[in-house]
Amino acid sequence: MRFSEDLWQRNLNLYQQILAHPFNQELAQGSLKQEAFCHYIIQDAHYLVNYGRALAVCAAKAFDAEDIIQFSEAAKLAIVFERDMHNSFFANFHISATDFSNTPLSLACHHYSSFLTATAWSESYPVVLASLLPCFWIYAEVGKAIVQQSAPDNPYQAWIDTYAGDEFNDAVNNVLATIDRIASRCDADTLKKMHQAYRKGAELEWLFWDSAYHQLKWPGLSPE
Repeated sequence: MRFSEDLWQRNLNLYQQILAHPFNQELAQGSLKQEAFCHYIIQDAHYLVNYGRALAVCAAKAFDAEDIIQFSEAAKLAIVFERDMHNSFFANFHISATDFSNTPLSLACHHYSSFLTATAWSESYPVVLASLLPCFWIYAEVGKAIVQQSAPDNPYQAWIDTYAGDEFNDAVNNVLATIDRIASRCDADTLKKMHQAYRKGAELEWLFWDSAYHQLKWPGLSPE
């Protein structure tokens, strides 16, 4: 069994919980509150900047030139996608540059970003790679699952199409091939840490969507 196959089977229940989350189910039905989606998209823009940084560190730690290229390009695309959101999703949902800049990272976004950054700087290349995989893989699987049930004239269709599309899924398949190749060279202790890093990243994916659905803010704080 390939490492990625083992990884997916061990965490299948968690993926199913993510897919069944009201955020994703209502997104597919087009019934998700616009306020929840706006909360999500602002936090995702914040997150992608930090994800790009972690990908850049991953590239710096990579074992060979091809992997350096792969994750350097991925870091660039994460930032480019964040900028595209300002021009498309933000415009479509009337989110201004001021709205974005004045919205701090949510607890979930801060936690997830901090986990990725800390892992990127402190762990070995295989473990860093495993921590970054959920954001690639789970989004692709959610996108492919909910595109089949997307409601007509869905206001969130562009988001769904992005993650269900061939371009994104081709990139995910390339990352899966890389992690399987890297895992085949790792000892048991490293593989265990890779499993732990993936699991934590997947848990934080669930938390990110749940936070957006409930539009959670830092407790005990009021707007200035």
